[in-house]
Amino acid sequence: MSAMIRGASLRGFAALVAELGGDPGEFLERFAIPAQALTSEEGLIPITGHDLMLDAVARDLGCPDFGLRLADDQDLSILGRLAVAIQASATVAGALECASRFLFVHSPALSIAVEADPRGRREVVALTYRKDPRESPYSPQAMELGLGLFQRVAVALVGSLTGLRSVELPHQPLSPVARYTEFFGAQVRFGAPSAALRVERRLLDEEFRGADAAIRRLAVDYLAGHHTDPEGLVATHVRRALTASLGTTPPVLARIARLLRMHPRTLQRRLAAESTGFEEILQDVRRDLALRYLTTTDLPLGQVAAMAGFADQSALSHAVRRWRGASPGEVRRLTRGGA
Repeated sequence: MSAMIRGASLRGFAALVAELGGDPGEFLERFAIPAQALTSEEGLIPITGHDLMLDAVARDLGCPDFGLRLADDQDLSILGRLAVAIQASATVAGALECASRFLFVHSPALSIAVEADPRGRREVVALTYRKDPRESPYSPQAMELGLGLFQRVAVALVGSLTGLRSVELPHQPLSPVARYTEFFGAQVRFGAPSAALRVERRLLDEEFRGADAAIRRLAVDYLAGHHTDPEGLVATHVRRALTASLGTTPPVLARIARLLRMHPRTLQRRLAAESTGFEEILQDVRRDLALRYLTTTDLPLGQVAAMAGFADQSALSHAVRRWRGASPGEVRRLTRGGA
């Protein structure tokens, strides 16, 4: 299965799009996202379609700060049960550890971490926010939504971010720089290696007034008991091996098994225990790669077919029509804003 994100990430989306003069339903249809995603926050939607849709809304409706504006409509509660564990933590460091451990429940493609300051200051740490490029391509609007929400949550938990030194973004500004400094209340630097909030190390020891060890333990036990970290699944590693090699080497089970240092029959048994199989994963990877190349690049269709592991362009066309009910060219035009 392709990387997903909870529908809660679209909280406020419909109202904001309508306010900008757009039709939320039209955007959902263009990116094959079910309409119930706007009402069922626990439902899962493909993160690539989600992110491409945010970029398209910003472009088509002339709203370059769409991600930041959407972040203004959201809060910690979009994380569901994970929010309970975070709020009940004793310190900022504990809340970050919990969020880092279980963010896969919201989306396995996203991660946060506490890292050394990229500018080398010992009294400063970087609270990084990343999307795994193996799972989904980079999206400027989604990155601004995620980092903007990260900052809002931090302020809500601590009371203020007086120790915020700067905000780092990997892309160049989409809006006037003043818009960023107004939103984050700090200097914003662009073209950084990763998205991050650079904060004074002392903030990690800040204590929460609402700390409750019993509630945190119950919330953590629930998350651990009801959700499996994808990093522990064999299917995740098969998917990544196929993603890295499809289009360059034949997608043969025996070769993938060797890469994972398993006997082919052992690999088949492990996948069956996870309620999936090699061919099912292969078809998912082909679909995800084909749609990714169609919607995020201008590669010729023949090259897209080859890179996604199809025999020829005709096979790609038949597959895309089966998935989306449209030709590859039509899918490409729709996601780029064409009629």
